[in-house]
Amino acid sequence: MSRIRFDHCVIHVSDWTRSNAFYRDVLGAELVESSPGTWFYRFGDVQLNCHGPGVKVSPLARQPVAPGNSDLCWTWSGTIDDAVEHLHRHGVVVEEGPVARKGVRGPGTSVYFRDPDGSLLEFITYG
Repeated sequence: MSRIRFDHCVIHVSDWTRSNAFYRDVLGAELVESSPGTWFYRFGDVQLNCHGPGVKVSPLARQPVAPGNSDLCWTWSGTIDDAVEHLHRHGVVVEEGPVARKGVRGPGTSVYFRDPDGSLLEFITYG
């Protein structure tokens, strides 16, 4: 077994209130305040760090993550139809899917949608 595990990645948000509501309500993130008025989004033991208003980006990043430049996938534990219904309940438009895709667990079915800043997001189901 590998000693390396994924810990976090970075997205850009342009409006904390709007993005906090989206990531909390649509994706089920735990909102963690990283400094006054800035946040990151935690999903169990994986985290999305955020570049956005009030965040000083480390020079190591060279260039901050731009709004809409992320492409992220989450496993949906129910059926893909349940995932689509969940998105519709929250007023989120499905841009593509359901479509066959391959993920970390092999063949699955995915739907694609966007966060408030335009990043491409995906729910995948297996089985």
